[in-house]
Amino acid sequence: MPRREGSPASGRPARILALLGPAFVAAIAYVDPGNVAANLTAGARYGYLLVWVLVAANVMAVLVQYLSAKLGVVTGRSLPEVLGERLPRPARLAYWGQAEVVAAATDLAEVIGGAIALYLLFGVPLVVGGIITGVVSLVLLALQARHGQRVFEQVVTGMLAVLAIGFCAGLLFSPPDAGSVLGGLVPRLEGADSLLLAASMLGATVMPHAIYLHSSLARDRVAYDVAQRRRQGLPPELARGASTRRLLTATRWDVVLALVLAGGVNIGMLLLAASALHGAGVAGTDTIEGAHAAITAALGPAVGLLFGIGLLCSGLASTSVGAYAGAEIMAGLLRVRVPLLGRRLVTLVPAVLLLATGLSPTWMLVVSQVVLSFGIPFAMIPLVVLTRRRDLLGEHRNALGTQVFAGLVAGVVVVLNVALLVLTFTGS
Repeated sequence: MPRREGSPASGRPARILALLGPAFVAAIAYVDPGNVAANLTAGARYGYLLVWVLVAANVMAVLVQYLSAKLGVVTGRSLPEVLGERLPRPARLAYWGQAEVVAAATDLAEVIGGAIALYLLFGVPLVVGGIITGVVSLVLLALQARHGQRVFEQVVTGMLAVLAIGFCAGLLFSPPDAGSVLGGLVPRLEGADSLLLAASMLGATVMPHAIYLHSSLARDRVAYDVAQRRRQGLPPELARGASTRRLLTATRWDVVLALVLAGGVNIGMLLLAASALHGAGVAGTDTIEGAHAAITAALGPAVGLLFGIGLLCSGLASTSVGAYAGAEIMAGLLRVRVPLLGRRLVTLVPAVLLLATGLSPTWMLVVSQVVLSFGIPFAMIPLVVLTRRRDLLGEHRNALGTQVFAGLVAGVVVVLNVALLVLTFTGS
């Protein structure tokens, strides 16, 4: 009996493997310089105490990114496009405005991370490092425009692999205590400071631009796969249906594999700081520069070098992904595509100007995360609402259990970010 297209039997591993990639691009948002700073601070201050926070954060991230990708696969449109079709013009412009502010804040964090890495590795001044980071990201985006999404995905995935090695290599020289790691999986806190850090780690897990972009990347994968099916002789409707089923299967694997890798890197950074820096009385580990110096002093210059390379790849990849997301947000909500150079300059210039002020890079990272907190509800809530609608997703809409879990995740993330904003501005 011949196998039906789109059935599990026809979803051979090689075919599924060929469809992986979008989630690995989105996963870069989970290992950006802001995450690096938070993870190192958590491990240096509290040891293994907050391992459970990163595990919980990763579970939430898997669900959110899968819903984003599912929206793109089933509808053939990105989240910004779906919202752009449903919002009246004034609301659409206001929504785009907040999304652009979020994109600029994202780029600020990523450019700062790349600039710090170049300073640590080569002594490059921060302003020059910020410009270099922006130029390299422009080259990566030009690669995407010239050679297509698949090549861009492969390059970014390669950088994700390099930063994973760079950030986790130190564990070979300072392995964590297995018993302490298991103990860190038990949810508990030690005072108000650990609560604040845990809230920031959970609340800042979901990046708005990753939600917008993932739906766009998944949408483009649909067009590619349907074209492949049409070349096999399938009629348009059959090709679309078979492609949707196969891509949803591939998307589950893509999201799980990518975020297990990103989550593993985050946990690895926390474990490295816990094993090498906690209790050592090393000052300044609450900044990336201080943590790099402490890791170099504790584990040697080779590990410090690998960490710097990892941070550089994190900054370069994440700022490219952030700029790409900004372009997709504008195209979906305003139906306008600007030249690549113009799009890059819109968010790069503010970041470089802030670096030129001489303000603390770590403080600017904190401010960027506060701005991102404002944008999270605007991405999370529409995603949860839209993916439960039968008129939009049909048979693929969220099941009741998924709806409940997604609503809880959205509620937790939004509440935590509101709490962080209050604590940031009140100093409590």
